[in-house]
Amino acid sequence: MNRYVLKFAKEGYSRFTSHLDMLRLFKRAFKRSGISLVYSQGFNPHPKLGFAQPLSLGYTSVCELLEFETEDAYNPDQIKDFLAPIMPEGITILQCSPMAEEIKSLASSAVAAEYRVLFPVKRSDRDYEGILKDYLAQDQIMAEKRQKKTKKMVSADIRPKIRDIQIAEGNQLTLDMRLDCGSQSNLSPEQVISSFIAFAQIPAERQEIRVERRNIIFYKNLHF
Repeated sequence: MNRYVLKFAKEGYSRFTSHLDMLRLFKRAFKRSGISLVYSQGFNPHPKLGFAQPLSLGYTSVCELLEFETEDAYNPDQIKDFLAPIMPEGITILQCSPMAEEIKSLASSAVAAEYRVLFPVKRSDRDYEGILKDYLAQDQIMAEKRQKKTKKMVSADIRPKIRDIQIAEGNQLTLDMRLDCGSQSNLSPEQVISSFIAFAQIPAERQEIRVERRNIIFYKNLHF
């Protein structure tokens, strides 16, 4: 079994490329590179590749992970060299690593993710350190969430899914967040952003706020 993990950055205008379009992009890239992927069995076979965790539209990232399986064995550096030159602007191949057989999938192994959120206000405008402390000190932090089945908006307590939030250095108000991420427990940064804006009364529109995923954390100390 030839399984690999590809790590890449998604920046610039590529942040507006959807999850499904990213899958199509990599399918075409593998075909163009000459790397033969393993396909699933059945009536509608598809290549065995998938992202560790989907990235929300508009987010940038320096830690996107794609797992895939090939028919032939390759040196991981060789795969990187094949794919890097044919990536579109904004997609940068960082490394390729073998994936251990005992790992069922990256998606099922993820437990948390780290994000950097930049707000269009100055850090020195107010006592944001104190505001953040009061925000996290709440017994409950309620935020709106859309249910998958009914599509209805419901209010939920997101406090148990927030692992840590800190203010980063710099002139611009920047929050470094570590949130639950994975099949067992998952929290979107959008819910934290909206609830924090309301709590802190930050005069900012959502389109002015930038979000970057900086790390995906797995159980058993897996690193890629």
